[in-house]
Amino acid sequence: MNYCAFLRGVNVKGTNMKMADVCQVFKEAGMKDVFSVLASGNIVFSSDKKADELKKILEKAMSDHFSYEAFLFIRSQKETEAFWNGNPFTKNEDLHTYTFVGNPGVENILMQEFENAAKTENEKAEIVNNIFYWQVPKGNTLDSTFGKVLGKKSLKDQFTSRNINTFEKVIKKMLQ
Repeated sequence: MNYCAFLRGVNVKGTNMKMADVCQVFKEAGMKDVFSVLASGNIVFSSDKKADELKKILEKAMSDHFSYEAFLFIRSQKETEAFWNGNPFTKNEDLHTYTFVGNPGVENILMQEFENAAKTENEKAEIVNNIFYWQVPKGNTLDSTFGKVLGKKSLKDQFTSRNINTFEKVIKKMLQ
């Protein structure tokens, strides 16, 4: 089965790694057809194992190899396509759309955080099929009140986020 591993906190705040090295760790952990997509920690691969088993194997392999506490979220090709296909927002060149990959129920935690946050003009969020989507004006991602929630240490093992365009690139790689 084809999967994508979405790694949390890669190549930000001092956790730097080359994607070629990450791919090698995946191969050594028994994954097949391993490719990276962008430098933000999106690893496409195939395996006969189930996602929950892969999460344990790959988090341990990454933690051991890179000497950090690895968090990653595994999604099948069908699940990855759902992130792209469920986007509720119209494309707008002035806005970024982010999608959140995480543990079951994290979308409700994120929506609560969003509802409690001060918002900029045109900033909005929606849950579609248990997936949290956030749209924010370009240039405001890290400055927005909700954007600061993304770095909360208490949530670091709960989710990771990607620009919606990343899903299009991941899906194209999965289909090759």
